Amino acid sequence: MSDVNATASSAYRQILEVIGSVEPRIAAATKQELTDQRGSLKLIASENYASLPVLLTMGTWLSDKYAEGTIGHRFYAGCQNIDTVESIAAEHARELFGAEYAYVQPHSGIDANLVAYWAILSHRIESPTLERLGAKTVNDLAEDDWEDLRREFNTQRVMGMALDAGGHLTHGFRHNISGKMFQQRSYGTDPTSQLIDYDKLRADAKEFKPLIIAAGYSAYPRRVNFAKMREIADEVGATLFIDMAHFAGLVAGKVFTGEENPIPYGHVIGSTTHKSLRGPRGGFVLATAEYADAVDKGCPMVLGGPLGHVMAAKAVAFAEARTESFQTYAQAVADNAKTLAEGLLKRGVKLVTGGTDNHIVLLDVSAYGLTGRQAESALLDSGVVTNRNSVPADPNGAWYTSGVRIGTPALTSRGFGTDEFTAVANLIADVLEATTPALTKSGARGKAKYILDASVANSIQSRADELLAGHPLYPGLEL
Repeated sequence: MSDVNATASSAYRQILEVIGSVEPRIAAATKQELTDQRGSLKLIASENYASLPVLLTMGTWLSDKYAEGTIGHRFYAGCQNIDTVESIAAEHARELFGAEYAYVQPHSGIDANLVAYWAILSHRIESPTLERLGAKTVNDLAEDDWEDLRREFNTQRVMGMALDAGGHLTHGFRHNISGKMFQQRSYGTDPTSQLIDYDKLRADAKEFKPLIIAAGYSAYPRRVNFAKMREIADEVGATLFIDMAHFAGLVAGKVFTGEENPIPYGHVIGSTTHKSLRGPRGGFVLATAEYADAVDKGCPMVLGGPLGHVMAAKAVAFAEARTESFQTYAQAVADNAKTLAEGLLKRGVKLVTGGTDNHIVLLDVSAYGLTGRQAESALLDSGVVTNRNSVPADPNGAWYTSGVRIGTPALTSRGFGTDEFTAVANLIADVLEATTPALTKSGARGKAKYILDASVANSIQSRADELLAGHPLYPGLEL
């Protein structure tokens, strides 16, 4: 990131001073968060550092305006400036990704995926039903017809990647609304290679006949062949929904091209604007022209009032991602992940799929006798911030897990290169080798508590500090 000039530093100091005049504890926590982020190796694959222009854009009076509806068709008066902001953000998103349509109102990735699902249901189920019954809207339906339509909604099917194979909660996980609104079947990975088995996926889809096939991932360390996914969807008459929340930055940065680029193959695509895209926390939806009208009804279908200040920050982030420097950054994210994986493998760390070709590295820590929760905590003690994650067929379930997921977007934003990520790999391996599970009263290995000598943790923290010192976060920003 570029140096922060004196004006920006002064602005942030004044912002915190104003906040502190009302609630000093919030100002203190905000300042401490910057200190904490500066002093730790952030390896959570779903986190990044937004630029100062993006962060500053969110702190404006655009927050104060209600604007339910769509551009030029709001349910509140006085939305002309929100129309401008949303139009600019959508324009940047279309141009950045080469999409036919972009919808930038969703507040999060889950919201974006819900908009996508309901838009597909509306386009595939509701609209043909209304046309058949000669109704313009659902309000025109007789009570019996409305009940029939509701029942039809509730009998639709979705196929998504299993959670322990690397899928996301919104791909049909039973505790998520996606697993409650659809009949669901998961597809997993090959037990040996841990890669997607497209032939089995095709066979399962032909048997299950889903309305929607969900592609994309949250913790799958490989690329997906979206051409094959679209081919399978077309064969069974399904709509292909793609969740690119994690790898949107690699798509925007032209790292994923050809059949690995989801844009030409997905009917509807949901995403976040943070993670590898390095924008504000929020979501967006891309779609083909066929689904545009249905997606555009995201509010009031699923969403409430859009956040004008966040849509403005999305516009700034999309504009940043349309630069050559962002493409250089995105390629470095992928290169650094490969280096990190190679360094871990050299130290004997077991990796799901044996490596990576995106931004994610998924460790299986069971060989150390640890659960993911124990490894995550021990790493945190040593200044390395990660998150525990399930591995395929995980015996420890989704809470304790057997894995740790790490990613390279955030530290790459700080300027870390392959040399630094080789050093990071060694730090992680050192922590895992030095950590043992604490025993329960019965003498069995516990799943949460662990033993890591404080001197080891402090030594690793010191080595991490040396790496961080060479790549300061928001250099020049002094509070």
